[in-house]
Amino acid sequence: MGKLDGKVAFITGAARGQGRSHAVRLAREGADIIAIDTAAKVDSVPYPLATAEDLAETARLVEATGRRIVARDADVRDSAALAAAVEAGVAEFGRLDVVLANAGISSPAPTLEMSDETWQDMIDINLTGVWKSLKASVPHIVAGGRGGAVVITSSLAAMYAHENTAHYSAAKAGLVMLMKVMAKELAPHSIRVNTVHPTTVATDMVLNDSTYRLFRPDLEAPTRADFEEAARAVNRLPVVALESEDISNAILYLVSDDGRFVTGATHVIDAGVAL
Repeated sequence: MGKLDGKVAFITGAARGQGRSHAVRLAREGADIIAIDTAAKVDSVPYPLATAEDLAETARLVEATGRRIVARDADVRDSAALAAAVEAGVAEFGRLDVVLANAGISSPAPTLEMSDETWQDMIDINLTGVWKSLKASVPHIVAGGRGGAVVITSSLAAMYAHENTAHYSAAKAGLVMLMKVMAKELAPHSIRVNTVHPTTVATDMVLNDSTYRLFRPDLEAPTRADFEEAARAVNRLPVVALESEDISNAILYLVSDDGRFVTGATHVIDAGVAL
């Protein structure tokens, strides 16, 4: 018996990193998966984004658990593509119970020097893209009449200021109030809405030169070792970065009956940063 037997989950940004981890973990607990990501290029993002092959690998890993998956290329900025992907999944599986709004980008830059494109891409993907994802999916949970759960991936950047992240922090902080408003609106339908706030997670969005420079602005060309030194100093527990599975564990709690009365919460997984 899995904690999500018979349930269906919609996950954005599922081609790799945290999104892939969430898809596989929820599948292992019995859920069928509707997964989206996109191979579209975002010029303001300074690291390689996911590929069609990445999404295909997520599908393979989910199917290896014995569960089913509908995987589609859909950009969270594209309402029509999101709606089509969700509708295809609901047509295949007959229901929707869980939504994980996980897709996001990083593009560190000084506040007064970043380009208009850098700011706008961030807000369009990390904030508006989440709203569009929820708008396309959550009505299917409401229509099912069985209740359900929504988890939005925010960040510690919603709570603590760091240089060169104004656009990222603004988007992630905006997600908190989006979550709280939706938690109030959806409570009568027994749909719970929460955010998760991880510290640094070892994914492609973090393990790249732009993040290394963010953590070590004192160095002209910081290496991963330089980044790890700084990241270890931020976390109070003796760890450089969390693994995606650590976030998946928290999300499983929030979307399963284990967290059945948790809603409107900012769930922090920070290795003691707040201390």
